[in-house]
Amino acid sequence: MLSVLNIIEDTMVDGPGFRTSIYAAGCVNQCKGCHNPQSWDINNGRMMTTEQIMKIIMQDPFANVSFSGGDPMYQAEGFTELAQAIRSQSSKTIWCWTGYTFEMLVRMPKQRKLLELIDVLVDGPYVESQRDTDLLFRGSRNQRLIDVPKSLKAGKVVLYYDPMTMVS
Repeated sequence: MLSVLNIIEDTMVDGPGFRTSIYAAGCVNQCKGCHNPQSWDINNGRMMTTEQIMKIIMQDPFANVSFSGGDPMYQAEGFTELAQAIRSQSSKTIWCWTGYTFEMLVRMPKQRKLLELIDVLVDGPYVESQRDTDLLFRGSRNQRLIDVPKSLKAGKVVLYYDPMTMVS
């Protein structure tokens, strides 16, 4: 079961192309200037099963998936189950936003399991003093777009680069 604030279909703001975005409830970071402070309290979400969420995700065979929030890493076990279902039933990519850094997540066993199923991680807390509206898919300059499979293989952060969207 996952506490979900919202599910937005056919969005283009949470990664390249059309995406189904799952907004998690629950976040311990509580970043100053957060655009979604109602997401901090896990009780603000509605409880949903992996099967319920997968029905929505699979309605659009062309949309990839984004995990945002709140912080999906706050519910790492539930999002791991969801990511495993996505991997077993589709070839959709998974992007994930978190206030944790990649370096922190690789040392946290539950979060590491989820990390291993993600294609691109947008890491780091939102820092209001580093806000930059020109950045694609992130809100502040400290946040990174990380190619997770390459980073795990290299044992260090490898930034994501997409020549089609000029994202890096």
